[in-house]
Amino acid sequence: MPPNKRFQLLPPIDPELRAELATGLDSARSARTDQLAAFLADACGDTTVAVVHYGSHAQHSEPRAESAHDFFVIVDRYPDAYRALASRGVARFRPRVATVLNRLLAPNVIRVTVPGVTPALEAKCAVYSWSDFRLAASAHARDHFALGRLFQHVQVAWTRDQETTGRVVDILIGARIATFAWGSPYLPHQFDVDAYCRVLLETSFAAEVRPEGSERVDMLLAAQRDTLRSVYTALLDQLVQQRILARNGKVYTMVAPVGKCAKFRAAMYFRRSEVRATSRWFKYIALYDDWLEYILQKIARRSGVSVELTERERRWPLIFLWPKAIRYLRSRPQRRS
Repeated sequence: MPPNKRFQLLPPIDPELRAELATGLDSARSARTDQLAAFLADACGDTTVAVVHYGSHAQHSEPRAESAHDFFVIVDRYPDAYRALASRGVARFRPRVATVLNRLLAPNVIRVTVPGVTPALEAKCAVYSWSDFRLAASAHARDHFALGRLFQHVQVAWTRDQETTGRVVDILIGARIATFAWGSPYLPHQFDVDAYCRVLLETSFAAEVRPEGSERVDMLLAAQRDTLRSVYTALLDQLVQQRILARNGKVYTMVAPVGKCAKFRAAMYFRRSEVRATSRWFKYIALYDDWLEYILQKIARRSGVSVELTERERRWPLIFLWPKAIRYLRSRPQRRS
């Protein structure tokens, strides 16, 4: 779980603080985003609880028009969701296999395409049960997959009802509050809100193998600046009131330094998170349609590196692609940053 237990800040009751910490969650969405969210909610059937939009299209961080939209799809029961997807012809995998894999290591990441729409309308969906999502977005998360995405600009794109909307917003606010628990071991003694947000992004990126270099962090900070400043100025000011931080103008200072034990726990948390994130790659092979082409396109789009495969490597990637994959991982822009 996130390592710093020196403070406890619960989702706020004060309406003004709650509104600031919820900045952007109800922001205007594109028609394509709403179309995709509604399709996903219907395709997963009555078990669908909520659909949360995240990633480059939500952040407006220079997405390509043809690139997939990213969603968290939250359901009551995995078997019901996967059977519904299969019955609609949306999923090619076996529902029982998907259910087992989701329970072993949540979330599953699947590709869903809206049929009969031109240009193509695609979603990359991280599927969580309601209980698994609450855990993954909390201070007790087993890894950083959800927390590393939810602290950024996200949108509540669809919910079952108004009561569910409030519960989802509470969880997302909690994920933003939790940033201090996992981010504080990496903060300098003094920092402003922009430095705080940069540390969050850099730390989250380091917890996964990614094709981008440090320039992606700069792009994300610029694209989300208004949302991040509003949310985390409110959070840091609340920590000042709790005497966890002190403030002088725009500069915040730790009242007590983060100890070696907290830093060690942080390192172990992110090491475990990286292992779990890498383990999910094997699920792509079983669950994600055209997984190899997706990975190649993402590498080319994010790093500018075009990976050319031979016919043999495309036909039997699990046998012949390893040498090229290892060379890329060793030389990727993320390691050079």
